[in-house]
Amino acid sequence: MTLTKKMFINGEWREGKTSYELKSPYSGEVVAKLPFSTKEDVLEAIEGAKSAQKKMKALTSLERSTILEKVANLFEENFEECALILTKENAKPLKAARGEILRTIETYKFAAEEAKKLTGETIPMDAAKGGKGKFGFTKREPLGVIGAITPFNFPFNLVAHKLGPAFAAGNTVVLKPASQTPLSALKTAEFFEQAGLPIGALHVVIGKGGDIGDVLVTHPDVKLITFTGSLEVGLDIKAKAGLKKSTLELGSNSAVIIDNTDDIESVARRCVDGAFAFAGQVCISVQRIFVKNELFKELTEAMLETVKGLKTGDPAEESTDISALIQEKEAVRAEEWIKEAQNKGAEVLCGGKRTGSILEPTIIANVPSSASISCNEAFAPIVMINTYDDYDEAIRNVNDSQYGLQAGVYTTSIEKAFQAVDQIEVGGVIINEVPAFRVDQMPYGGVKNSGTGREGIKYATEEMTELKLAVFNLV
Repeated sequence: MTLTKKMFINGEWREGKTSYELKSPYSGEVVAKLPFSTKEDVLEAIEGAKSAQKKMKALTSLERSTILEKVANLFEENFEECALILTKENAKPLKAARGEILRTIETYKFAAEEAKKLTGETIPMDAAKGGKGKFGFTKREPLGVIGAITPFNFPFNLVAHKLGPAFAAGNTVVLKPASQTPLSALKTAEFFEQAGLPIGALHVVIGKGGDIGDVLVTHPDVKLITFTGSLEVGLDIKAKAGLKKSTLELGSNSAVIIDNTDDIESVARRCVDGAFAFAGQVCISVQRIFVKNELFKELTEAMLETVKGLKTGDPAEESTDISALIQEKEAVRAEEWIKEAQNKGAEVLCGGKRTGSILEPTIIANVPSSASISCNEAFAPIVMINTYDDYDEAIRNVNDSQYGLQAGVYTTSIEKAFQAVDQIEVGGVIINEVPAFRVDQMPYGGVKNSGTGREGIKYATEEMTELKLAVFNLV
């Protein structure tokens, strides 16, 4: 019997006027039947979130923290069930799915802590001539209704990165998950309901962004849009959002420089992990490697040996490392990009073959900068390796990109490490580690076409507040 799910509006689980079948990216089997939310549903959700704002703002810091802590505990209690949801809705291999649930728990725990840390500061008013006899301080207040639009690749943890900071700051949220991954969002809503979140503080609407996303983006009562997804959609949101705040985490073609290392085999393993985890469908997946000429042979041999140990197949099996891409058309596109690079003179060292929506892990060398695999976001299990002679040239190669999310640099030179930090045009430079490294309390976001604003619980919580000044005349 097919599982039938409902949307969540004003504390009620509701059916939709129309519905769709959610299919496994791996097997094509129907996983669940989901409702399509209408524009009217979204408008009702926004109104409900606005009405619930007073209740959320009235909660004490401890009460908000306690709710978030309870949600973290519910994830711990339902750990395996949540991991299996990921294997079904986005074909995430089970061991990677468990890793995401662990991070989701941490994210809500960080948010629970942050709820207790939202403070302002005193202002030395008498530092100005006109400030004598005045006392000033600031406080942070919730913005109000947050519109959250989340992607398919980390549907539990990236929802946590929207909801955790929003609720820590006392906001309400209308959440629109990716239409391929609504089960995780609905399960999260169940947990918040059980944890005692005020009715109306969270709504989950389901559908395509073009159908209902614009309602969230343009509605005057929505005070901030937080979005993770493609550059094209991010630009559209930015154009339509007007003066409302927006946090946009967009695309990347993350690069790593390998200049010098004491353990090339360890570096090779990390590059393989960073390139092929979740079939490369990670915003900071290792896509471009620039390695010093004399290290090229040793690095590629070690990476090829590591790739041999990867298992491709059913995401629900314990031993699977790589499974299907989210849609077959994405695998077809990636395959075409590989062929394009080959036609431009690149050499495929391994992989490159596609079976349905599964693409073999692919390493490709000597890729010209004009090739799609170099200048666009692959979001597939593909990594390119090019060589360089001069370190300044390597930095220029990394910067030759429309994106700037994160970059990694392997070097034993402290001078070169700081040069990379100063000169690489990205939101985060990771030294002696791949750019795919992320822990959930660090500031995370990019420059150029990789987006605006920062995630990471402390930083996102501040983004979701308004700074208010109070001044007392004491004389």
